[in-house]
Amino acid sequence: MIANSAFLAAMILLVAVFLVGEQLVFLAPHKRLIFEFYRWHILATLVVVFLNVFCAVYLIGKALFLKDTGRKLTHIDKLLQSPDTVMRDLSERLSRDE
Repeated sequence: MIANSAFLAAMILLVAVFLVGEQLVFLAPHKRLIFEFYRWHILATLVVVFLNVFCAVYLIGKALFLKDTGRKLTHIDKLLQSPDTVMRDLSERLSRDE
C-alpha cells in the first residue's frame, strides 16, 4: 500500500510540475539563473509537496480499502471455526503453515 501510494503521489507531482512548467514558459530565458540561485528551495518545496501528497493518498487509500477490516476478519475467523468441511480443510492447512 505504501509503494502504491508513493507511485501515485509521484505521478501526481510529475503532472503538477509539467502543468506549472507549461505556464512558466516566459521564464525559460532565465532558467539557468533561477536554478543556480533557487535550486535547493525548489527541491525542498518539491519534497514537502511530495510528502503531503503521499500522506493524502495514503490516508485516502487506507480509508477506502481498509474499511471495516476488523469486522471482516472476525467474520472469517468465525467461518474457520465452523464445522463446514471446506473451512475445516482451510483451518487445518493454516494451522500446518504456522
